Amino acid sequence: MHRVLSTLGRGFKERIGWKRVGIAASLLIIGFAITTLVHTLKGVDTGVILVALTEKSPGQIALAALCVIGAFCTLTFYDFFALRTIGKTHVPYRIAALSSFTSYTIGHNIGATVFTGGAIRFRIYSDYGLNAIDVAKICFISGLTFWLGNAFVLGIGLAWHPQAASAMDLLPPAVNRLIALGLLAGIAIYFTWLSMGKTRRELGQNGWKVVLPSWRLTLLQILIGVVDLGFCALAMYLLMPAQPDIDFVSLAVVFILATLLGFASHAPGSLGVFDAAMLVALPQFGREQLVATLVVFRILYFMIPFAISITIMGMRELWLNIVQPWQDRRKSNGLRATSATAVPQRVKRRSMRG
Repeated sequence: MHRVLSTLGRGFKERIGWKRVGIAASLLIIGFAITTLVHTLKGVDTGVILVALTEKSPGQIALAALCVIGAFCTLTFYDFFALRTIGKTHVPYRIAALSSFTSYTIGHNIGATVFTGGAIRFRIYSDYGLNAIDVAKICFISGLTFWLGNAFVLGIGLAWHPQAASAMDLLPPAVNRLIALGLLAGIAIYFTWLSMGKTRRELGQNGWKVVLPSWRLTLLQILIGVVDLGFCALAMYLLMPAQPDIDFVSLAVVFILATLLGFASHAPGSLGVFDAAMLVALPQFGREQLVATLVVFRILYFMIPFAISITIMGMRELWLNIVQPWQDRRKSNGLRATSATAVPQRVKRRSMRG
């Protein structure tokens, strides 16, 4: 039996592979989401959407924008925490913040975050002596922060309001509560595993090993993820229509599930997937009003940060590849000119002495 399973496993890796399975799953999620979105938006009045957009007060949008800023400020600690975890203490916070913000916003908006975000991180951290393996470790620790935060908040939310996810996953509230307890139990088992080790736990082999945070630092890790998600969910909550009423925890559960589906799809900006999930999970709201809310949220959380990141990275590349080399050439030419004029003056002084 073992030989059969091993043979099947080798055949699966050689002929199919997990990469192709992942691509197929992403395409399936995107296709299903687009179909659902088209069906949901059928008959929606664009004029009503425009009216709903004008009903968003400046104060409402400003508070949501402040929450988005808080989310991205928290996001900067993803890389900073990862750098300290792998022992790269010489990289300052400002560089970690730059890398975390730009890699997330550009990678998530373009799609294939693992590759695009990793490439941006490597471009920034290579100036500080980090190699590809170091960047891979940073991506892993940052991803772990994100998923631990999601699992914890989703576990608490589903245990409290299991019916909030039923419209999306089509499961009875009792099953959703069991899933929540499973998530929380998984986190508890992970903490137990970390705390029982004589030294800090390691993952990986064959020259690629990442040292995991201690159980005490993992508490901080989860806190970073929870605060980030909390700010994001609060921004969406502030933009929601006043009627019908919805509590924050229920909205947070729907928001996290929609976000996770968007990440799993690898669609640029989770476009179509996140929106379809929100529309399906919140049928009690008018479609036009909810679409208007999603439009404003996309502008605040996706479009503006993406434009800022592109500008920052463009200016950085302009400085590193054009301005700085020009300044260096100018300085070196000035030094050569100074040394060239200094030699004749020394010769002239010697001749006068003679």
